[in-house]
Amino acid sequence: MSGPLFGFQGRLARRIAKRYTICMAQFVTRVEDRLACEIDKLVASGVVASRSEAVRLGLERLVDRYRREAIARRIVEGYTRRPQTEDDVGWSDEATIEMIRDEPW
Repeated sequence: MSGPLFGFQGRLARRIAKRYTICMAQFVTRVEDRLACEIDKLVASGVVASRSEAVRLGLERLVDRYRREAIARRIVEGYTRRPQTEDDVGWSDEATIEMIRDEPW
């Protein structure tokens, strides 16, 4: 027999697929037809390689967004506990004024 799933290439493809499934968790979910259609359009236009890639990218962005928001909250909490003083930032204003003054306008 011949074809894409037989011979050396077929064995290699199955081996790669098996390793791929071992190292990654699998999520099974349902989405509305409208959303599936939009994802399919992204795949067809080459924005993403597959539906799975689209889901992974979406999840990565969701996780990254909430991670960044958590960091921002901690920064705000820190500045709320210990606000900046003029001594903390005044030197930068003075340095900026000095740099502008030195420019050969």
